[in-house]
Amino acid sequence: MPKLGPIKRKELIQFMRELGFDGPFAGGKHEFMKRGALKVWVPNPHHGEGIGRNLLRKVLRQAGVSESEWENL
Repeated sequence: MPKLGPIKRKELIQFMRELGFDGPFAGGKHEFMKRGALKVWVPNPHHGEGIGRNLLRKVLRQAGVSESEWENL
């Protein structure tokens, strides 16, 4: 059960796969993950900082995943 940020990029990818997303795939400046026709950009934090709470919320909103659904994984 992941809490809402901060989280490592590798963990975000793992949890997104549990939610049914495939990838990550190369695309432009950032990689993205897909579920059907939905594309979600995967942030790439610099210097091992991790993905903060606010950025994680934006990614989840883009993916159509509620905070409660995220925390109940």
